[in-house]
Amino acid sequence: MGTIYITQEESFIGKTDERLQVKAEKKTLLDVPLIKVDGVVVLGRSTISPAALMELLQRQIPLSFLTANGKYLGRLEPQLTKNIFVRSAQWKVMQEPSKATHIVRGFVRGKLKNYRNSFLRAQRENETLNLQDAITRLEQVIAPIDKTESIDSLRGLEGAGSAAYFGSFDKLIRAEGFSFESRRRRPPTDPINAMLSFGYALLAHDLQSAVNIVGFDPYLGYLHTERYGRPSLALDLMEEFRSLVVDAVVLAAVNKRSILPKDFTTEPLSNAVRLTDEGLRTFLRLYEQKKQSKFTHPVLKKQHTYQETFEIQARLLAKYLMGETQLYPPLVLK
Repeated sequence: MGTIYITQEESFIGKTDERLQVKAEKKTLLDVPLIKVDGVVVLGRSTISPAALMELLQRQIPLSFLTANGKYLGRLEPQLTKNIFVRSAQWKVMQEPSKATHIVRGFVRGKLKNYRNSFLRAQRENETLNLQDAITRLEQVIAPIDKTESIDSLRGLEGAGSAAYFGSFDKLIRAEGFSFESRRRRPPTDPINAMLSFGYALLAHDLQSAVNIVGFDPYLGYLHTERYGRPSLALDLMEEFRSLVVDAVVLAAVNKRSILPKDFTTEPLSNAVRLTDEGLRTFLRLYEQKKQSKFTHPVLKKQHTYQETFEIQARLLAKYLMGETQLYPPLVLK
């Protein structure tokens, strides 16, 4: 099953024997063995029984809460793993500028190379598509990364690369009724931005689970600055997965007509756009399918799912922080 997404408002999450059950309006919506559950994400308002809550904690299954619009609210999970050595190394690196900078270079390089490669791949698949200007701009931003010594400067390169990418993102959209002008977050005011924001919230949940499994302090990051309540390290690791997972799901959803303009509604006051209940279920299915799809990991040379690779990248980072490897290799796929 992987991650369970509960989208029905006013649902009741309970436990019977070794099974997790979700009910609403006296109907059973879901009844699955707990052994198959990796995580639970609740969208909107639901109630969970104490027995189910205890069982999730004992099985180390994280429970995350998002608004119906996909805004992250918080999560409940077991205590941090006992691997104090990983967290100790994580904190010590903050006092070693060269190592911290190396990590940030990896995050930024991975993100921007995946942006560039997604454009190159799209151009190969469609000869009429002209993305060369954006590709050139991305390559110009990528070129100085390895020589940049300041983390603030690396953040600037990351911002410039993201601007180049989203400046041409609209060219990847082939479906009628959809367009993209720029990245808008708070609130998203068009369907593409609504799906991107929602997908990134789901991805952050998955990466936070991965860093917790490995034993990190999720709130101490290197690319993302410290902010109260923000899982900065999860957001750091998330960067190299943005285009590989979420952006790919969004583009496939619209270009293959899995999601249509009718699958969105607009809030009258804020103009915020959100998926309808049916659209939400479709998007969650596509996202989960993408997470379970396999590819050859460029470092390990073995087939892994994206779900597995979230934890793999966290473990590769831990190895670098603890001095077991000389480099942190970001995930870059061609």
